[in-house]
Amino acid sequence: MLLSNFDYELPDELIAQEPSPEREGSRMLVVDRSAGSFADDTFATFADHLDPGDVLVLNNTKVFPARLFGTSDTGARVEIFLVTKAADSTWEALARPARRLREGKIIDFGSGLKGTIEKNLSEGRVKIAFDHIGDFDEVLSRVGRTPLPPYIKRNADEVDSDRERYQTVYAKSSGAIAAPTAGLHFTKEILDRIRAKGVKIAEITLHVGYGTFEPVRADDLSQHSVLPERYEIGEADAKILNSARAENRRIVAVGTTTTRTLETAIVKHDEFVAGPRIADLTITPGYKFNAVGALLTNFHLPQSSLLILVSTFGGHELIMNAYRHAVAGKYRFYSYGDCMFIK
Repeated sequence: MLLSNFDYELPDELIAQEPSPEREGSRMLVVDRSAGSFADDTFATFADHLDPGDVLVLNNTKVFPARLFGTSDTGARVEIFLVTKAADSTWEALARPARRLREGKIIDFGSGLKGTIEKNLSEGRVKIAFDHIGDFDEVLSRVGRTPLPPYIKRNADEVDSDRERYQTVYAKSSGAIAAPTAGLHFTKEILDRIRAKGVKIAEITLHVGYGTFEPVRADDLSQHSVLPERYEIGEADAKILNSARAENRRIVAVGTTTTRTLETAIVKHDEFVAGPRIADLTITPGYKFNAVGALLTNFHLPQSSLLILVSTFGGHELIMNAYRHAVAGKYRFYSYGDCMFIK
């Protein structure tokens, strides 16, 4: 299948710039794969779509303030988006404007934090070494900003009002440069309601990295691959998941990162194995799902690896029709937008 099969028209005004006033206040499009149909609903009813015995799986990664604004030694404004830690205080990062950042260029981010460009890499990326006083994570928490995706517009001098809402209520393990956005809709009250229904909740950790939102660069999807990402499953959670699979109980994944983690585990080990591992599975049309029986997900960018994954799970024609319905119905799209439950 070709990348062009995953394109759709989206008016700019449907790209959510702010979260809904209440986390659970989002709309939810419920997609029934067996019936080949979809229906409008709201996320507040999500628990009603789960059955006793289901296992709901959450990605408990926590977003860290990976976005930095600074001034170069020539006075130019520079934006640095941390992507991968290369060594102590040295990172690979996305930079804007990258073409002007030659080796040796110094950027001042304030509060005693400075960075030196060690290497200008391809496609807007740089390797940057930081000079700082005290613990780097502590300095970053003061200087860094919420790493919102570029389609959410914020001014560099705005108050960072996204720190709480661009984070799930169950976030625990810091290390993500983007939120697992399907989880942003949950409240503690909804999670309690889900548990009260007899649904078990398990957690995995996959720190969302550049691979999650890297553009698809292959027209022929058989040539497409998503960068590896680290994940971890705890022993108790692995037992819950293995028990559910052995008893043919439904595993409900919250988000594409959770889905990739669970499917990777089964493809590689034929069971859920506790401990740190690498998720390097690329899900494209033709893939047979081995673990996930239902998926909660937000609406994704055209021609993205996330839309390809969701379409593979739900069926290409059904999902693309559902997207067109969501556009016509003026659903809110992307990270701060509405969601879709595929069962």
